[in-house]
Amino acid sequence: MKPIDPPWTTLVDVATLAAVLGEGVRVVDARATASTAVRVVDARSSLADPQAGSGQYLAGHVPGAVYADLNRDLSDLTRSDHGRHPLPDSDAFAAKLGQWGIGPDTQVVVYDGSDGSMAASRLWWLLRLIGHSKVAVLDGGIAAWQAAGHALATGQGEVTALPAYPGRFDTTQIANADEITARLKHAPGWLVDARAGERFRGEVEPLDPVAGHVPGAVNRPFALNVVDGHLRDAQELRAELQGVIGNRDPQQVVLMCGSGVTACHLLLAMEAAGLSGARIYADSWSGWVSDSTRPVASGA
Repeated sequence: MKPIDPPWTTLVDVATLAAVLGEGVRVVDARATASTAVRVVDARSSLADPQAGSGQYLAGHVPGAVYADLNRDLSDLTRSDHGRHPLPDSDAFAAKLGQWGIGPDTQVVVYDGSDGSMAASRLWWLLRLIGHSKVAVLDGGIAAWQAAGHALATGQGEVTALPAYPGRFDTTQIANADEITARLKHAPGWLVDARAGERFRGEVEPLDPVAGHVPGAVNRPFALNVVDGHLRDAQELRAELQGVIGNRDPQQVVLMCGSGVTACHLLLAMEAAGLSGARIYADSWSGWVSDSTRPVASGA
């Protein structure tokens, strides 16, 4: 297999992935030279049932894919006061990447059970955070893979492990509560909340103990990024997202959601639309309201 040039860094469609994986839709063994290796990762998850994703993986996945668990691999639930899905330890994540057969030159493709808006985008962001740019989300997810007539494998996939990934999280790409607090009086548009409108407005709150939003935040529901399970046209997204952030440099923009998961899909949409450099408030709403002294707003 020839190296993928240029590498996939935002999205890849099913036809392109299947063509690269080759006859029999196989994944290149991690023992191949790293520059030619492709690693597919299944990141299906359910907030309602933490075991659902692994069960779905075992029942059928893209051949050769490994499984990433949102709670176990992409979060560190032992960390308190950092929301429902605290970031994993950088060294632990680097070790996990090695266990999955991912090295610095590996092209990674991630999918989940929806449109990439759940754990797939979270893993995409974490890989970028640790310095790995060769990562893309499978547009349309496993549903698009199956709709195209491609086979699934069952059971636990096998992989030849590599050493821990040689990188650490770039913490400058992570916004924290102190920064959010310091910027509360800035003009709206710098903080964008990806939750559904009714949660942002404080009309309902199915997951966290307090309803509402951070004062000054604007709402851009992540669901608006997709149509029929696929990311929308890049130019359409650019026009809409530019309207949300105004004339700001995207590098001055912070994205958030309920727990630092769907905000990653908003970041993916911005990157695909050419609005590069936004950061994520990883603790997000669930982390913000863990401190009762922080202000809360409601309504539009």
